[in-house]
Amino acid sequence: MTQGATRRGRDETEEERADRMWGELIQEVRVAQTGVQILFGFLLTVVFQPKYVQLATVDQVIYIVTVVLGACATGALIGPVSLHRLVSGRRVKPQAVRLASRLTFVGLVLLLATMTSALLLILRVATHDSYVPYLVAAVVAWYLVCWFGLPLWARRRHTTHSDDGHRS
Repeated sequence: MTQGATRRGRDETEEERADRMWGELIQEVRVAQTGVQILFGFLLTVVFQPKYVQLATVDQVIYIVTVVLGACATGALIGPVSLHRLVSGRRVKPQAVRLASRLTFVGLVLLLATMTSALLLILRVATHDSYVPYLVAAVVAWYLVCWFGLPLWARRRHTTHSDDGHRS
């Protein structure tokens, strides 16, 4: 390599790349799993509170939808761990990483829906004010910017044509 040339990417086999990507993915999933499990655990206790029966029917429906979304998010975010355990040693890690990555993305979308629904329920019960949908929409917009907008912008801005075949 000449002094003026810059090296891009890594010199790794497909299996080495899959191992690295798997490690990175599992670290990301750990963060998301913790959040969704705490939220889901909290949601499961709400129905056992005396005030639950006093909620308006629409709020009870929002609660049920929130719990189901939380359960689905939990399943999607725990899915990569189960996937890894069931295919470990089968020489399919590159394919498993791609599938686990998709499951994680679905889990993040479901987590977004769960948090939106939970925020809507909490603010409706806490305030009963007409500004609640606007406040929830503003928070969702913030989540979308942080979770998807900035990462997609960075991916587009900093990915070169030579990187297209080697996304991590």
